[in-house]
Amino acid sequence: MWRNPPAKGPRGPGTPLNQEALAALRAGAKGPSLAPPQRSLLGEILDWMLAPLFLLWPMSVAITYVVAQHIANVPYDQGLAHDLRLLASQVRLEDGRAALHLSDSARQALRTDETGNISWLALGANGEYLGGDRALPLPDELGTPQPGKVLYADGAVRGFSLRLAYTWIAPGTADARPALLAVAETREKRTQLANDIIKGVIIPQFAVLPIAVLLVWFGLSRGVAPLSALQQRLRARRPGDLSPIDARAAPTEIAPLVGAMNELLDRLSANVAAQRRFVADAAHQLKTPLAGLRTQAELALLDASPDEMQSSLRQLVTGSERATRLVNQLLLLARAEHPDPAGLAVCDLNTLASQQAALWVPQALARRIDLGFEEAPRPALMHGNPVLLAELLNNLIDNALRYTPDGGRVTVRVTQDDTRVRLEIEDSGPGIPVSERERVFDRFYRVLGTRTDGSGLGLAIVREIAQKHGAEVGIVDTPGVATPGVATPDRSGTLVRVAFASASS
Repeated sequence: MWRNPPAKGPRGPGTPLNQEALAALRAGAKGPSLAPPQRSLLGEILDWMLAPLFLLWPMSVAITYVVAQHIANVPYDQGLAHDLRLLASQVRLEDGRAALHLSDSARQALRTDETGNISWLALGANGEYLGGDRALPLPDELGTPQPGKVLYADGAVRGFSLRLAYTWIAPGTADARPALLAVAETREKRTQLANDIIKGVIIPQFAVLPIAVLLVWFGLSRGVAPLSALQQRLRARRPGDLSPIDARAAPTEIAPLVGAMNELLDRLSANVAAQRRFVADAAHQLKTPLAGLRTQAELALLDASPDEMQSSLRQLVTGSERATRLVNQLLLLARAEHPDPAGLAVCDLNTLASQQAALWVPQALARRIDLGFEEAPRPALMHGNPVLLAELLNNLIDNALRYTPDGGRVTVRVTQDDTRVRLEIEDSGPGIPVSERERVFDRFYRVLGTRTDGSGLGLAIVREIAQKHGAEVGIVDTPGVATPGVATPDRSGTLVRVAFASASS
């Protein structure tokens, strides 16, 4: 805590605002960055529709091949089972042993066909050869004989793949030992049938797939046509037409987009109206100092005495300082209203407030005002832009010094709790009635009866910077005021409080 310590340099109401603040506000938007490539909505939908289609098509071919192999096996396996039954009908029991006697018709049916695809083998109960092709392979694990049941297996002989069907029979009596019968054929015909099935399924797909892609593209093009119509309607608008878009003319799917665009148009319309009011107010406020400057310049041009000339020149300097301050405040206010957030970093409000308050000590001493600073007991950490916070502090201290009579008191105070860091500027000036405490934050508004020079922009800038930091700003009763909102001669003053979120919470 200190009262009127030595200051490093003067900072008065006529000094131009910190140019770093204007630069920081101009740089509110992030630096240049590479924009992402523009995407086509139609292309995006086509990608998400056709990419899975082309990925699934090879899987469809593989599944078709497996199914075709199964389909091709069924009729040929049935043919092998028929040949087994025919071969089994030729086995007889002779002297307790199985014997094979092929009739001419059976031999003709089981003979190897012209392509050499069919072969068979008959073995007795003890594995003795009864007839057929000795080279025909049998499964390695035959298992327990199951008379009457046809089993299937795959094998190979002399470099050819085979499909094998085998079974056991008990000729003559049920208690006779079973004989093993096997019939086999090469897989060429099965493979040919499977290939024919695959060709019959896949080849039409090569013709259908491009047609399907064209139909999908055409359908999507027609589906996004309302977007093109909406685009044409927006382009046909006059430059100043910010009226809402008719949501009924758009498809239901893009109604939320139209609603969001209407909200944006409403905000843009409000911003345009605010800018127009701002320009009108700025022109009105600048007319007075500019007219004064012109009047003083005309007086200086007249044939006047050196004393009158010096007085006019002093008035010109004073008027130019006021005009410069007004223009700087207008620029700062305009930049503070920029929607992009300022770059925020963790800073100590104790240090920042002490540094800025020290700059105003010479002006306070010149008017015999007791300017003091009360810091928080520990570092008051918060997220903020130091340059903008400095301007907030300077505007609050400037206002307090302007409205505090000579010999009065101004205190800059920083307090904190677990969730908030608070900045308070308290003065012993005339105070602000409760009915005026909200309006004084409006731009160009000044309390009636005020004789102090000012543009009415200081507290408006404070509010804009506070909102940029997500802070709450308001005017509260000073501790010495007995009745809220009622200032008495010995109990007057103003206490402006800005509450920031603590960075340590």
